[in-house]
Amino acid sequence: MKWWKALIAAVLVLGALLIILGGLKERSAPPTEVQIAKVRKGTITRVLSGAGKVQPATTVKISSNLSGDLVELLVKEGDRVTRGQVLGRIDKRRFDAALKQSVAAQSASYSDVQVAQVDVSRAEKEVARVEGLVGKGLASAAELQNLQADLEAAKARLAGARQRSAQAMANVEEARTSVQNTTLISPIDGTVIELSREVGERVIGSDFQEDVVMVIASLAAMEVEIEVGEHEIVHMEVGQRADVTLDALEDSIYEGTVVQIAQKALVKNEGTESEVTTFPVKVALTTRPPRVLPGMSAELRIYAETHDSALLVPIQSVTVRPSATLPGPKEQPDVGDGTSVKSARREALAKVVFVVDAQNTVQPRRVVTGIASDTELEILEGLEEGERVVEGPYRTLSKDLSAGQVITEAGGGMPRKG
Repeated sequence: MKWWKALIAAVLVLGALLIILGGLKERSAPPTEVQIAKVRKGTITRVLSGAGKVQPATTVKISSNLSGDLVELLVKEGDRVTRGQVLGRIDKRRFDAALKQSVAAQSASYSDVQVAQVDVSRAEKEVARVEGLVGKGLASAAELQNLQADLEAAKARLAGARQRSAQAMANVEEARTSVQNTTLISPIDGTVIELSREVGERVIGSDFQEDVVMVIASLAAMEVEIEVGEHEIVHMEVGQRADVTLDALEDSIYEGTVVQIAQKALVKNEGTESEVTTFPVKVALTTRPPRVLPGMSAELRIYAETHDSALLVPIQSVTVRPSATLPGPKEQPDVGDGTSVKSARREALAKVVFVVDAQNTVQPRRVVTGIASDTELEILEGLEEGERVVEGPYRTLSKDLSAGQVITEAGGGMPRKG
């Protein structure tokens, strides 16, 4: 082999080795592309959301405590009615008859009172006459005593007659009330939203179970009821403002106000792992929207509390990391109260944000958070106004990003340092 061929072969082998060594040499990782936001001061409002059904603020069930046939029905569903308006009538013939009987009995008892009163007057006069004779020695004391006993008996009969007359009068009032109750009257101004009986059907009256003839609702005042969790209810007060969105009218937002917060919890699946504790909250619409009917689905956004001049970051910029991997003192959970496992799990993770420094590297920093809106989160401790933090992408922020990692701002090269 000629020397120059050997030289060429050696050069080729050496080049191949250099290429292989260059490929095996560790390369520095390229900067990670992220979105960056600045810590700013502003106003933030805690917003509580929930879903419920539209319902009238006032709903009245019309029923009767009398049994009888429904002989007249003067309204239909959708009719507007006023307070005191006649809605229907129950057959009152037997109640009229009962009233006449009670009136007759009351008249008879009144006559008995008159007769007893006459007897008392006669007995009083007789006692007075005999007392005069006894004083003159013309009548005996025994005769006077007998007359006095007769007078007391007459008075007793009079008292009994008066009691019977009062009872008869009460029976008349009861019978008259029954006759009046055969006419169904509206107790409120509203709209008939349900009819449960038709003319000719029998209404079963009872003091223990109502037989509903119709339902009237005041549709001028509408409200939505939702269930709020126990962790959110502590931030709510009567009078807080709310926005109401109806599924049937997606493009419109209506104003509402919190008017009632339940003082007793609703506990579902009590004693199980899936136990849920909520509190019913009612939000009244400021005005009744047109075309809104009871039973429509609604979404509520209740503005619970507002903080001014708060340090704010995008809500997605706060993530969690194992507490043991972060710089600074490690908080020790209190494990002496029977909740050691739950406390230890809670303390094992810490809320952090990744702060961008002047060299465009990131460092995790513990933060203490306050209230949250839909897009931003209040920072109580851990950050200063003007600092830059990573806000995304989600996977990068939640799993991939680590301390000291070099980053670049998405869509704009290296991030601003100001």
